[in-house]
Amino acid sequence: MKNYGKLSVGLIAGWFIFALSASALDLFKNDSNRVGVGIALAALAPIVVFSMWFATSKKFRQFVLCLNPRILTLAQSWRIFGFTFVLLQARGVLPAIFALPAGYGDMAIGATATLVALKLANPSHRNLFILWQVLGIADLVLAVSLGTTARLLSPHGPSMVTMTVLPLSLVPTFLVPLFLIFHGICITQAKAWEAASGDSGQQQERLQHPQSNVA
Repeated sequence: MKNYGKLSVGLIAGWFIFALSASALDLFKNDSNRVGVGIALAALAPIVVFSMWFATSKKFRQFVLCLNPRILTLAQSWRIFGFTFVLLQARGVLPAIFALPAGYGDMAIGATATLVALKLANPSHRNLFILWQVLGIADLVLAVSLGTTARLLSPHGPSMVTMTVLPLSLVPTFLVPLFLIFHGICITQAKAWEAASGDSGQQQERLQHPQSNVA
């Protein structure tokens, strides 16, 4: 398990260095007023790699499901910095059609992440925990969708070019896929809580009614 931990940290670090270096070289820069193919590929690649690894490797899956859901949820607190999008929209740098939903959505998730991690990351609050994770995913998906279609939805608004250069290019190429993966892990873990709770309940029932197990 420790080896998977070190490998995962190394892969995340390598992924960050790639996103940072590519951004520094303006490989993601797009002056066509929309988020381009380069950013889309950079955002999707880690999600695809993680999903395939998770689906095909039992040991890696066990490692992932042993991660602390509270820590993964606390990581979402960084999304409080979504207020940056709102500020840039007020300055006319980003289009409102993207900046306001993405900014306020991120702030809502970031502001509640600590509470969710401390109070809801347990089997007794399973459904609420999953609901919050789903809302976090919906916010990210909505932001990406609006970012890629902003030019069509608001043809006379500001350009999206700011999101394709440093430092904001790290949001779609590194942070968004990382947060999506964290949300996915937490939901998968929470679904397992139900099975574990069910097994515990059945065992307790057998202890209380031992005669029912006699053929």
